[in-house]
Amino acid sequence: MRITSLFDKTGSIGAIVAAMSCASCFPAVAALGASLGLGFLSEYEGLALNTLLPLFAGIALAANLISGLIHRHWWRMLAGIAGPAMVLGTLYPFWAYDWSTDMFYAGLVIMFVVSVWDIVSPPGGRRCASCETNGAKPT
Repeated sequence: MRITSLFDKTGSIGAIVAAMSCASCFPAVAALGASLGLGFLSEYEGLALNTLLPLFAGIALAANLISGLIHRHWWRMLAGIAGPAMVLGTLYPFWAYDWSTDMFYAGLVIMFVVSVWDIVSPPGGRRCASCETNGAKPT
């Protein structure tokens, strides 16, 4: 298993679980967390919002950026960094705006979809110009 894939999954799942513990900030995700039996996390709301959520989103952002640079799948990299960037953008510069909650939820959904996409269809090997010329296989 690739190390960047492991960090991507850890970052995505950690960000979603941290968001589930913040009932006052993100009620829809917190309701889902409570229905899954994670209601006890509400007492750690400050830690989850101020520390864990940015940490896990940063891990997912770094893992997707590194993986994209290694494998040179630019569309996959852009999709992979969009979700964590939206989550971090919501937490810091856009927190005061009304639409920031919608952007946060969209970022979590994108993080989840990219993680599933990475499981179903891993990026594969490194793509380079010499490997792709005339459909020749690398030697």
